[in-house]
Amino acid sequence: MKKRNDMRIGILTGGGDAPGLNGVIRAVVRTATIRYGWKVIGIFDGFEGLMGKTNTKELTPWNTRGILFRGGTILGTTNRGNPFAVKVMEKGRQAEKDLSDSVIKNMKKLKLDAIIVIGGDGSLGIAQKFFRKGIGVIGVPKTIDNDLSATHVTFGFTTAVETATDALDKLHTTAESHHRVIVVEVMGRYAGWIALEAGIAGSADVILIPEIPYDMKQVCAKILERKKANCNSSIVVVAEGAKPLGGEMAVLEKDSSGYALRFAGIGDRVAEDVKKMTGMDVRVTVLGHVQRGGSPCASDRILATQYGVKAVELIAEKRFGHMVSYRPPEITSVPLQQAIRKMKLVDPEGNLVKAAESVGVSFGR
Repeated sequence: MKKRNDMRIGILTGGGDAPGLNGVIRAVVRTATIRYGWKVIGIFDGFEGLMGKTNTKELTPWNTRGILFRGGTILGTTNRGNPFAVKVMEKGRQAEKDLSDSVIKNMKKLKLDAIIVIGGDGSLGIAQKFFRKGIGVIGVPKTIDNDLSATHVTFGFTTAVETATDALDKLHTTAESHHRVIVVEVMGRYAGWIALEAGIAGSADVILIPEIPYDMKQVCAKILERKKANCNSSIVVVAEGAKPLGGEMAVLEKDSSGYALRFAGIGDRVAEDVKKMTGMDVRVTVLGHVQRGGSPCASDRILATQYGVKAVELIAEKRFGHMVSYRPPEITSVPLQQAIRKMKLVDPEGNLVKAAESVGVSFGR
């Protein structure tokens, strides 16, 4: 390990973007440079910035000023840059090639003593593999789906819920005016946290999540029950990974491990079924990447700052192979291997689901 004032650390953002990424970057830069006197090298577009010709830039408190309240990431990101499985064409056929050794060589050329990887389970899984190959890696959890079990909450999640809730507030009035059922599709591949919390906060009538396969007859029974009571509009919130009882998720594209990358539009499918079975006027609103964009809320800015500071502290303590974790009230850390072992899913019998059902929300079961 070099002297305290002679350290060079890299930082990259991988996977989907989330409100608060820039807050983590800012905190890392300011803590590393002001508190420890280190240099910070920003790596562009995830691990792709270390493959082939490197794409990096030294980050300072000066060139990272004013980014705390900005959405997105100044470093760029991608969810397809896995150095251990790079898609290449060999003899006219697509194959996968392991370029991790060349990435390690580039890290050494850049004289990086450690690297901070901000990402979800995919990016952190890659980070864990590099740690096994001897690289000093620290992980920072990032996913608006809030599906990492090793931390209480991930930054960006609260902002995404607030964005979805604001949309639901607006959709209520237009649904009531036109006596319509409006189906609102939100993000959530395997975990329905955004749909659940935004649905409760936004007074949805039906919430469909991946953890509870839905029966369309039960969904429509709830809508028709409201109509019979002179409530001629309903709001149905559906997570993109929701699936019917005995059916499959509406997936367009999967990666080599079978992980869903793109979805075929479960909102449209639900809307079509509702229209057929109730005869009501139905519209679909897909919030999509609106949930990822925009300024992070205050709590996400604070959490991102705490995560960035802790990541640098873990490097100073030589606790490599760990991920920053929020265990209220402490910001602590857990081994990367533990962090990516299990997804945090909604408990179908948990307090939030039971509370929603107690106030009349249907989960289609």
